[in-house]
Amino acid sequence: MTAAVIYWTRRDFRLSDNPALSAACASGASVIPVFLCDEGVEGLAAAPRWRLGLGAEAFAVRLAGAGSRLICRRGPALQVLRALIAETGAVAVHWNRLYDPESRRRDEAVKAALKAEGIKAVSHAGHAVHEPWTVETGTGGFYKVYTPFWKAVRGRDVEAPLPVPRLAVPEIWPGSEVIADWGLGHAMNRGADVVLAHCKIGEAAAQDRLEAFVTDRIGDYSDARDRLDVDGTSSLSENLTYGEISARTCWHAGMRALVAGKPGAETFLKELIWRDFAYHLVHHTPHITSRNWREEWEGFAWNTDADHPHVQAWMRGRTGLPVVDAAMREMYVTGRMHNRARMLVASYLTKHLLTHWKIGMDWFAECLVDWDPASNAMGWQWSAGSGPDATPYFRVFNPETQAEKFDPLGRYRRAFVAEISGKPPKTALSYFRAIPRSWDMGPGDPYPGAPVVSAADGRKRALEAYENRGF
Repeated sequence: MTAAVIYWTRRDFRLSDNPALSAACASGASVIPVFLCDEGVEGLAAAPRWRLGLGAEAFAVRLAGAGSRLICRRGPALQVLRALIAETGAVAVHWNRLYDPESRRRDEAVKAALKAEGIKAVSHAGHAVHEPWTVETGTGGFYKVYTPFWKAVRGRDVEAPLPVPRLAVPEIWPGSEVIADWGLGHAMNRGADVVLAHCKIGEAAAQDRLEAFVTDRIGDYSDARDRLDVDGTSSLSENLTYGEISARTCWHAGMRALVAGKPGAETFLKELIWRDFAYHLVHHTPHITSRNWREEWEGFAWNTDADHPHVQAWMRGRTGLPVVDAAMREMYVTGRMHNRARMLVASYLTKHLLTHWKIGMDWFAECLVDWDPASNAMGWQWSAGSGPDATPYFRVFNPETQAEKFDPLGRYRRAFVAEISGKPPKTALSYFRAIPRSWDMGPGDPYPGAPVVSAADGRKRALEAYENRGF
């Protein structure tokens, strides 16, 4: 077998603007793309694990179209990579970096071990617009507030996206397992068929999604992105999560729209950098994924019982507040949730119900196909008041007034809550096919007559809790 290098794909299922793949191809050796069902994949919850498998399968098809193939193996990353190196005589392994604590620990261990064994192990920047450690304050520290972070990078040059490289293939391919045999979607049960109808999987779908957004909607993005009742967002979070399109590609598309005079383009660019900010924080303060980012919140009297009736009502979309319930049901039907809705349901859980943000964060990690460990953790702590940039921490969203402002005619609520819809649409009815059978719910059930905690009572209780804590 001729000299070979391994390209280890994790959350970068694309051929274009893929630094690790391009570097592997530039080495002049034959390239063996590899996807591992390793400790990182095994540790994922239901929806992201299932969606990751779908992304990998689509990438395998993409590689086959380019004359290559994706080698799939199951087992601990270092153990499987060592076996592949022994089988193929590979002299190097390339991958694009991830920034969450678990991925960093795995990657650092793999890199150290391979280098000690004389194998070239190279990580590349491919998941963000800017690497987390390249953005520093004037004193050399890291940013804890988003706005100055944005100001520090908005004028930076961003390298142009890389073209699709030419993949040299080995004379003999190593054996591969079949992704479908791994059962990555097993925990989705019957919900998989419902959610699948709302997914756009693979590099081509991601590029089409970006083009449609920039062509049709980016001009109104500043205002439309907050509206629950219109299609005003890019919906690219799903594809960015699995690297089916690069953040750098999205950045340059946004910059072209900005130069063309489309007013919403700058807001779109800011959202891409908000994603970078999450990686910046998880790199410098990895505890954000597991405990309160602000130490003064340690000891706050959160409810930590996920089986509490109020928490169960929240999870099941049965709080009696239609906008909160619609948002939760949107997640079960589509695998995603509108960003404005995410803030509302997070505020309601952590402030009206005084429930620990980690319960909500973990539930989102179970249900979202666009789950990202850094963005999910930062978003929940921002909403709870315990995280960075959570100013003012005592802000309590009123779900009723928010619904009036961002869903004035009730279209979003009726789209997902069958019990309040005269003629429930498919999205509302699909909820009952997506949820666990054990919930024993149907469209004929009466809607709650009153909220489990009203908007006014919840706000009052939250403010009293903050005052008693001495905030």
